[in-house]
Amino acid sequence: MLISFKEAKSSKILLALGLRTFTCSTLLIFLIKLHFFHDNLLEEIKLICFYGPESTGKSTMAKHLAEFYKTEFVPEVAREMITSNDFTLDDIIRIGHAQTERIKEKLKTANQILFCDTDLITTQIYSRQYLNEVPKILFDLEKQIHYDKYFLFDIDVPWVADGLRDLGQQRAAMIKIFEEELLKRNIHPVLVKGNWKEREVMIKDEVNKLLK
Repeated sequence: MLISFKEAKSSKILLALGLRTFTCSTLLIFLIKLHFFHDNLLEEIKLICFYGPESTGKSTMAKHLAEFYKTEFVPEVAREMITSNDFTLDDIIRIGHAQTERIKEKLKTANQILFCDTDLITTQIYSRQYLNEVPKILFDLEKQIHYDKYFLFDIDVPWVADGLRDLGQQRAAMIKIFEEELLKRNIHPVLVKGNWKEREVMIKDEVNKLLK
């Protein structure tokens, strides 16, 4: 991690590290402590994954709750990179890397909690769905991010076409696939269902528990 001299002299950071002077003799110690201080701050950020089939309100909810909690959210980066579901293995690998890096980047500026619109399990699911193959690197990338809580969005809301979604007739089958992938990993999600307000209240209750 690179920091400027001005940043290194920040009184807030210095006090947190127990350093009031910044001399040559303390520079190395300061940088080492700052590294661990920074890592500890990142570890305190709670990662939330909004997970599930297309058109279940994950993107809208992630943005809305990020605004409510005055923090960051990570969008589905694939939507910035492809315009149709006619993509290649190289594309899905690039998407996996980009999604992972975006999460790491947003962690640096998140406030206590970071809402993620998707994860690498989802990338694997769609790779298998459209390409009949999952590159090994997607499993490696999955291991780089640990989520504190998964929210599985149910399909009890209308499916809305947007030019990229095309699995409206397979919603029941898709949510089963999403559930099975979590079970394989012994991940127990919170099932999010009901109308918008009911979903919002349900998620906020769980998030507030995490932040206590």
